[in-house]
Amino acid sequence: MKIQVMSSILANKIAAGEVVEKISSVVKELVENSIDASSTEIKIELKESGMNEIKVTDNGTGMDREDATLAFERHATSKIIEEDDLFNINTLGFRGEALPSIASVSETTLKTSTGTMGVTIIYDAGHLVSVSNSDSRKGTTVTVKNLFYNTPARLKHMKSTYSELASVSDFVNKIA
Repeated sequence: MKIQVMSSILANKIAAGEVVEKISSVVKELVENSIDASSTEIKIELKESGMNEIKVTDNGTGMDREDATLAFERHATSKIIEEDDLFNINTLGFRGEALPSIASVSETTLKTSTGTMGVTIIYDAGHLVSVSNSDSRKGTTVTVKNLFYNTPARLKHMKSTYSELASVSDFVNKIA
């Protein structure tokens, strides 16, 4: 047999190439999720212009444990349910590909809470590492470390730290 169904991890790595091309793509997806979560404050932190770490913290609605876990499944979204919803999209993101794509090509930590019990979820290269209770600060923090470390072909196409930072700055200036 020559035709086989790809594993979900391989499919997510391929999808990541469409969703996550560079550091500014990760920042864009995470900031748009924060805006869609009704955040009024969004903090973006970059180490080595995002080459080592990208951290986006917001004060949005947050997620409960069940939603946070589902958020890493491809095409899992709270923004569209039926085909007719495609004609009334009022959010920046809706396909449910950002988090699984990002998690498949990095070390990703999601810490979120609706204001009651919080949850921390850790992924490494698309593999679930842990799910644990955390503090209850309302909102979400997503930390992305070592972007593209497991996809060397994409890693070598990263630009200089200055170029990556300029791209992030351009995005933030436009969306602000």
